[in-house]
Amino acid sequence: MGILLAIAIALSLDYWLGEPKRLHPLVGFGSLADGLERWLNQAPVIAKAEGLWQSISRGIGLLRFVRNDEGEVRKDEGGETCNDDTRCASFRGAQRRGNLQQLQGIFALALAIVPLGFAAYSLEQTLAANGLLSTLFAGLVLYIAIGWTSLLQHAKAISSPLAAGNLIAAREAVGRIVSRDTQNLTEPDIAKAATESVLENGADALFAALFWFILAGVPGVVIYRLSNTLDAMWGYKNERYLHFGWAAARLDDLLNFIPARLTAMSYTLCGSLNGQTQNAWHSWRRQAGTWKSPNAGPVMAAGAGAIGVELGGSAQYHGQTQTRPTLGAGAEPSAKSIDAACTLVNHSLVLWLLVIGVVLWI
Repeated sequence: MGILLAIAIALSLDYWLGEPKRLHPLVGFGSLADGLERWLNQAPVIAKAEGLWQSISRGIGLLRFVRNDEGEVRKDEGGETCNDDTRCASFRGAQRRGNLQQLQGIFALALAIVPLGFAAYSLEQTLAANGLLSTLFAGLVLYIAIGWTSLLQHAKAISSPLAAGNLIAAREAVGRIVSRDTQNLTEPDIAKAATESVLENGADALFAALFWFILAGVPGVVIYRLSNTLDAMWGYKNERYLHFGWAAARLDDLLNFIPARLTAMSYTLCGSLNGQTQNAWHSWRRQAGTWKSPNAGPVMAAGAGAIGVELGGSAQYHGQTQTRPTLGAGAEPSAKSIDAACTLVNHSLVLWLLVIGVVLWI
């Protein structure tokens, strides 16, 4: 029953207090992660690592150069035969630097997560002898890890002005929770962006945290939340983070794989409250695989189907229009869709608590 009590403490604190306004541990962790990235993911460090690797490789005879007299076929970055030594050398250098950036990203990930995960485990073990203190500690950590009330508050800050026709305020509010360009969004575009964010972050900020807390206790939820934070900071597919953030993105994908599908199932089942379970199920099965993210696809497709709206489609990021697959089926998104997504998250939370209670009771 200690797990249930800890969850009750965490949800109660989150409901009544919301997200910590000052001295949030994740803000401090974000500063630490930013410092690690600036230290390790910079050209001089990469150049030194590359030089060291070349020296070691030459010394032990592992560095192989492309030699025509051995009949080796050289390929460039496009997969075509490479007959230009300069171009081949440039490609090999870029590939080597990318590999080194991946290794540095793995090193940074370990430096950021392992010590804090071990500290969480040690504290949990130290307090295990005192049931009350152990439960209070677990509840406090889980409270810091989840973002239920904060998600609902951000959503309300968008849906309220949108319903009142205040597009300027709605654009400003949605810009705080999405990475797409928001300055020219129409009313349906704002509603679509917010609804997608609520559905996806319901999985990330609430249900995945609960899953890892139940499965692996305090260290489990700490490692999950830190990994998720690093993915949000380093998981971009641009020149700076493509290789360095690879490990953080892959770890987050791995940790979210099961929780995302449990969330999609929850959305599907809760769609029965407004007669949309079949729509949610079909959307999940037919559309999830078309989405670029293996975890966001099932969550957003099932969620869109469960509230009867059509999400996805084109969106603009950093001045570039991206054509995305369609998710869900039904009406065009509106302010009501944002509120419906919040209601779906709340209903799913009730379902999770009921299932957790039954499983732990048995």
